[in-house]
Amino acid sequence: MIEAQKQKRTNYDLEERTFLFARNIRDFVRSLPRTISNIEYGKQLIRSSGSVAANYIEACESLSQKDFMMRIKICRKEAKESILWLRLSTTLDEEVQRSLTDEATQLMKIFGSIIFKD
Repeated sequence: MIEAQKQKRTNYDLEERTFLFARNIRDFVRSLPRTISNIEYGKQLIRSSGSVAANYIEACESLSQKDFMMRIKICRKEAKESILWLRLSTTLDEEVQRSLTDEATQLMKIFGSIIFKD
């Protein structure tokens, strides 16, 4: 029983972390200078960061281990894609950009460790 509670809390923490990542990306995109490239990169960045959070929720509700692993792999892929869009974005606040890139990298590594642990 205690182990199940630990697992639920861990899932919730990562669920909250992916949610906060997507929300922080949204705020970052709002702060970007309005250039043609930033508008396009921002759209992609919002999609990929939101996909990390959404697919993690789906993974936690998966019906099979195979479905779970596929969702986790998508989370990893979308986190990696978020890093690309962050790197391509032109911003005046490079500290926030670095922080978000670091968070995306950490999430990518977490999902990678889940994949390779199995």
